[in-house]
Amino acid sequence: MKHIVKIITFLVVISSFWIGLLQTSILPCSYTWLLPIYFIVSLGCYGLLMVGVGLMRFPTCPQEAILLQQDIVEAKEFLKQSVDVGGSD
Repeated sequence: MKHIVKIITFLVVISSFWIGLLQTSILPCSYTWLLPIYFIVSLGCYGLLMVGVGLMRFPTCPQEAILLQQDIVEAKEFLKQSVDVGGSD
């Protein structure tokens, strides 16, 4: 519940800042109307950056890879023993 309150508070602050810019005419109106679009594009770029950083820092787990290979070998052996491929009637 606390996370949603943070998000709503952030959206209210951003919206009030944007409405304030629209009313005070500090920036030209054509720029002020584009601020939400710039915000969304910036948020998308930030998200892509975080995904890229996460992929670059993705940990490798050699022990888990060995265990996975052992599980694959065990599963193949189990399937060879339990599944009748011959199809004899």
